[in-house]
Amino acid sequence: MRSRTLGTSLVVSEQGLGCMGMSGNYGVRDDVESRATLLRALDLGVTFFDTADIYGPYINEELLGSVLGSVRSEVVIATKFGHEVTPEGSIRINGRPDYVRAACDASLRRLETDYIDLYYQHRVDLDVPIEETWGAMKELVDAGKVRTLGISEAAPDTIRRAHAVHPVTAIQSEYSLWTRDVERNGVLDVARELTIGFVPFSPLARGFLSGAITSLDQLPENDYRRGNPRFQGENLDHNLSLVRGVEKLAAEKGVQPTQLALAWVLAQGDDIAPIPGTKRVSYLEENLGASDIELTAEDTARLEELFGPDAVAGPRYHDMSHIYI
Repeated sequence: MRSRTLGTSLVVSEQGLGCMGMSGNYGVRDDVESRATLLRALDLGVTFFDTADIYGPYINEELLGSVLGSVRSEVVIATKFGHEVTPEGSIRINGRPDYVRAACDASLRRLETDYIDLYYQHRVDLDVPIEETWGAMKELVDAGKVRTLGISEAAPDTIRRAHAVHPVTAIQSEYSLWTRDVERNGVLDVARELTIGFVPFSPLARGFLSGAITSLDQLPENDYRRGNPRFQGENLDHNLSLVRGVEKLAAEKGVQPTQLALAWVLAQGDDIAPIPGTKRVSYLEENLGASDIELTAEDTARLEELFGPDAVAGPRYHDMSHIYI
């Protein structure tokens, strides 16, 4: 698999593997299949693995630690902090320096490693100046616990302020044919101005761009997507009509809709390394096939016409209060 460079020096496979879904967010856990998927990813040249302490919570990092330990020097592990589980079981955003340090040490233990390649602030804490949070993160780099730093779902001004404390290597935000906010809100612009890599999560729109999800009845009862606004009622019907256009073009090219959608993301720049998520070997192999697809100018124009910036119905989340701040 080809590689791409995030920031000035972090080399990763051009597609990473998003591991969140392996720990129950999209239905029932299957650790046996998840381990097989991680091992197959390694076989196929994937070196970039994405997790977070809140996935599970905690068990996703433990899963990666147990599988990747034997090849630690050959892989790039990205994890995140910022969602604190309170003693009562609720979740709050926490960017306090003492919490940053404690969260990193806990992630190191779960990942069974003595360093993290890319450490993201998962969400910005409105109650803590970004300079204080990033000051603590810089200390982690200086201590050798972390190699590079990233930030997720942050606004351009916040990214600039963080970058002034310590270089930001990667920005992680949602980006796909059906979520193109970062093209208009300045996030991609500031990434390129400051030589920051961009890591799109949900590049397949949480599986929606596969065309396989046509009803909520297809999803397990505990599946996160059942509560997502874009999967509800009239929004679902409208968004399915957009996917039909992707299916048509994919059929003409002899590829899968997911591969076409991922090829579009990959074509947006060499500074972009998407992390499609899956817990199944078959979907992993299908996704990686997107790296072999060449999009023509006509292909791109048709996709752009289908999925203009305002084409999709419904917000990404019910509560957008911690996005782009």
